Amino acid sequence: MSTFTLLFIAALLLSLGTRFWLASRHLQHVRTHRDAVPAAFAANIDLEAHRKAADYSVAKTKLNRLSFAVDALILLALTLGGVLQWLDTVARHVIGDGLMQQVLFLTMLTVLLSLVDLPFSLYRTFRVEARFGFNKMTLAMFLKDMAKQAMIGAALGLPLACAVLWLMAAMGGLWWLYVWLLWVAFNSVVLALYPTLIAPLFNKFTPLENGALKARVEQLLAKCGFASKGLYVMDGSARSTHGNAYFTGFGNAKRIVFFDTLLNRLEHSEIEAVIAHELGHFRMRHVLRRMAWTFAVSLMFLWVLGLVKDQAWFYIGLGVASPATDAMALTLFFTAAPVFVFLLRPLAAMYSRKHEFEADQYAAKFADAGELVRALVKLYKDNASTLTPDPLHSAFYDSHPPATLRIARLQSYGK
Repeated sequence: MSTFTLLFIAALLLSLGTRFWLASRHLQHVRTHRDAVPAAFAANIDLEAHRKAADYSVAKTKLNRLSFAVDALILLALTLGGVLQWLDTVARHVIGDGLMQQVLFLTMLTVLLSLVDLPFSLYRTFRVEARFGFNKMTLAMFLKDMAKQAMIGAALGLPLACAVLWLMAAMGGLWWLYVWLLWVAFNSVVLALYPTLIAPLFNKFTPLENGALKARVEQLLAKCGFASKGLYVMDGSARSTHGNAYFTGFGNAKRIVFFDTLLNRLEHSEIEAVIAHELGHFRMRHVLRRMAWTFAVSLMFLWVLGLVKDQAWFYIGLGVASPATDAMALTLFFTAAPVFVFLLRPLAAMYSRKHEFEADQYAAKFADAGELVRALVKLYKDNASTLTPDPLHSAFYDSHPPATLRIARLQSYGK
């Protein structure tokens, strides 16, 4: 067994052990506080709703804990277990060597991983979400969405895979830079097209017709100097009772989208405060900053892959014969890399929570902080978000600050 194999196994065990430890901490913490509503929320959230949120968090965490173990076993099977090598051999027998063999290899791998994930998706949707009253999807709708996702994935992913593999073969030692430029361009185009071409394939979007609310939001947009191509309502209730609102698009194509469930639950003043928070993200360029960080990290990863792509120890250490195809190099690297960088995950979560605090502070300048507090409390209750997460678990995973801390800061802004 090579040194790199031992290092890979050690990193996998460390990341898996950390995930289980954090999940166990979270389960214990949520259960311990299940029968007492935090004082800051006692006036607005009853004990029954608090217990529901605790039980919902426990159910999701248990399922996640099982998925951690399954994911680790799959990773070992793909690499040291020889499944990737087997898929590569099958693709060669079917189509021979060359670019299309590599595309077939990637396609078979994608289908295999999708099938492995399917039971978790079904259980999450039709057992966990349904048990707590959130799921509105039928099995037919679920399968229809899967088919659409597969077609979109093929339409976008296959040409991208061909282009990436061609660049890796044709551009010499700087292939990683050309692939990165393609990746940046591809993501930018998809993000620009998503609101008008992709999202409508899954949901119905209609212009916001509520005169009073529309006028209120447009007044807020004008006050914040924000240009939008329209206010839309999405039929989120067709799939789930969860509520939300979001901004999408770039430049003059920016849209504001409300879930219909959100409009049915919040007062106009509360919706205005929620939109002010989202405006804070755009005004403070959080979206662009996160994209820049994502692109920078992807550049670093591709550069590292460029260093190890031609190293025999990289393939042999992960259970693959050397030399290997470019498709195998991509697959191995981006399959194994997460176990080596898992412990850096809290940095990304901390960066995201910082942006949430800044957006809240921005919202308090252009809307009533008290209304945002009331809106968040309603959303915490309606979405069964636990008010008592384990602090360390939250630090690792949560992109938003814990409810108690976030509400306290907003109340200080209001004062």
